[in-house]
Amino acid sequence: MDRAALDSAYDNSGAVPESGQYLAEWSKRTAALRAQPGHLLDLRYGPRERNLIDIYRCGKPSAPILVFIHGGYWQRNSKDVFGCMAQGPIVAGMDVALVGYTLAPAASLAEIAAEIRAAISFIRQMPSNLGIGKDRLVISGWSAGGHLAASAMDMAEVDAGLTISGIFDLEPILFGSLNNKLGLTPEDVRQLSPQQNLPGRAGNLVVVYGTAELPELQRQSRDYLTAWQGCGLNGTLEPITGGNHFSVLEQLAQPDGLLARQVARLGGLS
Repeated sequence: MDRAALDSAYDNSGAVPESGQYLAEWSKRTAALRAQPGHLLDLRYGPRERNLIDIYRCGKPSAPILVFIHGGYWQRNSKDVFGCMAQGPIVAGMDVALVGYTLAPAASLAEIAAEIRAAISFIRQMPSNLGIGKDRLVISGWSAGGHLAASAMDMAEVDAGLTISGIFDLEPILFGSLNNKLGLTPEDVRQLSPQQNLPGRAGNLVVVYGTAELPELQRQSRDYLTAWQGCGLNGTLEPITGGNHFSVLEQLAQPDGLLARQVARLGGLS
């Protein structure tokens, strides 16, 4: 594909005309959730401005925790848009951590991936009296967050993972307009593509995409799961019938959603 074709093939917002409405609605729902008592907001895990974590509590001591990483092609959005994704897992009995991270071009992709790893270690090292992060830890992310979640699956602190509409092979990004801010090099692609850096050992992974997504996004998930299983790792593919790049997330946010049930299972709750 030429540059224009690549840009179109990865233009998730352009493919979903109501994408802005989803983001606006999620922001409102997140603000309402943040206003509720009992949650731990804007915990600092690193020195940079966006190195903050929100932990939404389910109210049960020592619950399993879902760590969720937002998308936006590593260069837009924030945790304050996506906190409402915690609502489904909270009902299932999980705490949920929303991780903020520095956006490109203020940070390289390698630096962003390192921030996510630091956030996971921070959660695991929280004081025992808080009862957070001491049970199973499931990592999840959407879109660019799916890439970042996959990149952390090799960590000993991570028990299982669920990626949603992720990017696992960065080579197409290298040649498109998305790279204007990322500044990826061919060596970055080799070192930072999860599909080229599969772990020797890892927990169970569920790879999710919507069947109404752009073909390239669907291919990325299918190819990654094939490579994952080809290394003898335990993983399953979960296509969401009729789901587009944005609507698939409602399956996590809604208590009866397929992805809310999946993360509960990965967290040992069913």
